Amino acid sequence: MLTTILIILVVIIAAVLIYAATRPNDFVVTRSASIKAPAEMIFPLINDFRRWPEWSPFEKLDPQMQRKLSGADSGNGAVYAWEGNSKAGKGRMEITNSVPSSLVSLKLDFERPFRANNTVDFSLSPSGDGTTITWAMRGARPFIAKLMGVFMNFDALIGKDFEAGLDKLRRLTER
Repeated sequence: MLTTILIILVVIIAAVLIYAATRPNDFVVTRSASIKAPAEMIFPLINDFRRWPEWSPFEKLDPQMQRKLSGADSGNGAVYAWEGNSKAGKGRMEITNSVPSSLVSLKLDFERPFRANNTVDFSLSPSGDGTTITWAMRGARPFIAKLMGVFMNFDALIGKDFEAGLDKLRRLTER
């Protein structure tokens, strides 16, 4: 009886590991929103890290979080580094491409709670009487992340934060 249970357990574990190994090597999380405001009003909030506390949901993860801004004041070369509690973690992001009122691209490096190197794009495009903004994050998915993905939905976890940030941008810029 014990042998049968152990064999079944080994088969289940092997199946989960094999399934995880078949998952894609990369991930992308994308959310979009329509905001009834011109891109010229939204862009400065994204392109200047000093403005992120006004809208970024990640700013609220740790009220005691240490932040360091360096490089350019905004746009290409602006750098934002942080270190906080277990929720906020530690990392650095740098604006690598800034096209006025249409695109802000970031290099995003996490050190804690896990190491990861991702890219983030904020794309803004005119749409009717406002702007469609898309927030996308892309990166590699190592095996441990694939395995975790069997049991939790990374897109839903991060996506809800993106949705909250986009909603805050909407509330700050719509009139």
